[in-house]
Amino acid sequence: MNIDDCRKQIDTLDRQIVEALNQRLSLASQIGRIKRELGGPIYVAEREEQVFRKVAEQNGGPIKEPALRAIYREIMSAAIALEQPLKIAYLGPEATNSHQAALQKFGASVEYQPMATFPDIFAAVDKGEADYGVIPVENSTDGAVRDALDLFVETDLKIVAQSYLEIAYCLISAEPLEKVTKVYSKDQALAQCRNWLQRHAPNAQPCDAPSTARAVQIAKCEPGAAAVANELAAAHYQVPILARDIEDVRGNTTRFFVIGRQPSGTAGPGRDVSTFIISLGDEASRSGSLLRMLTPFSERGLNLTKVESRPTKRRAWDYYFFIDVAGHYDDPKMREAVVELKKFCPLVKWLGSYPLVTP
Repeated sequence: MNIDDCRKQIDTLDRQIVEALNQRLSLASQIGRIKRELGGPIYVAEREEQVFRKVAEQNGGPIKEPALRAIYREIMSAAIALEQPLKIAYLGPEATNSHQAALQKFGASVEYQPMATFPDIFAAVDKGEADYGVIPVENSTDGAVRDALDLFVETDLKIVAQSYLEIAYCLISAEPLEKVTKVYSKDQALAQCRNWLQRHAPNAQPCDAPSTARAVQIAKCEPGAAAVANELAAAHYQVPILARDIEDVRGNTTRFFVIGRQPSGTAGPGRDVSTFIISLGDEASRSGSLLRMLTPFSERGLNLTKVESRPTKRRAWDYYFFIDVAGHYDDPKMREAVVELKKFCPLVKWLGSYPLVTP
C-alpha cells in the first residue's frame, strides 16, 4: 500500500474508534446513574485495575502496555467526568509532584484542587469538599514521608488506591549557578538531591518550602534563590532550568496513596494490599513483643510487605507500626489475624485495602 491507502485505512479506524468510545462512555454514564441511585462511589479502584489488567491481557502489540494504560487512563477519566464530576485534592500549587501523580492516577477530565498542606488535604476529603486526596507516603531514596504518615493515626478516611511516580528533579533558577546562595524545596526533595547539591552548589543554603512548586515560585522572585523541582514546574512558572536529573539515585520513585471516605472492594485473589497501624503499648517493653505482633500474620501465611515505625509523640520510646500485608481486609485469614492482635495490642487500626500495583 502507498501512503494514501494507509491514511484512508487510518481514517476508517479513527471513525470506528470514536464510535466505540462514545458507546463505551454512554454505558459508563448509565453505570454512573445506577451508582448514584444506590449511593455507591463513582471511582472504584478495584474495577479500574481489573480493566487495566484485561486490556493488557488482550494486547497483541505493537503498542506497549504503559502507553495502552495511559490511553485507558484518559478514557476512564472522561467516563468518570460524565458519571459525576470528581474533585481531587493534592499538595499544591500546580505542577508539584503530587499534581503529576494525581493526573497520572485520575487523568485530565476531573477537577483538581491544590491544597497548602497535608492536613488541608485530609480535611477537604473528610468534609466532602473533595472526593479524594492524593498523598505521598514513601520515596525509594529517602524513605517515609513522615508528616503524611502521622496524619493517618487520627483520621477515619480510608486508603482506596496507590500509585507510583518516578521523580526526576531539576535545579531551577533565574540566576546562574555561581550566584545561587539558597536552594528551596520540600524537605524530601532536598534530601533526594543532597549529594548533587553538595558537589555543585556547596555554598548554597538548603531552605525548606511547603512544596516543590512553591519553591519555584520563590526562586522566580528572590535574588540568589534556586529551587529543586520537576521540569513541569519550571515550564509552568517560566523559570530557567540550570541542571537536569540532579537526584542522587536514578529511578527515584515516590509512592502515593489515594484517600477517600469509603473503602475499596477486593481486586481479586492475590491482587490486594491492606495497611494497618498497630501500637504495642506496654507490650513493647517485653522481650519478643515485635515478633508476637507479626506472628498472627505469618501463622496464616499472610505476607508482610512493609513495616515502618513512627513515634507516637505521647511518651518517650513509644511507637506506632505501619504495616502493609498482602491480601484484603475481608479475607477470613486477615480478619482472624486482626482479632488475635486485638487481644494484646491497644491499637489495631485498618487504614484500607487497595489494589496491588508495582512501581
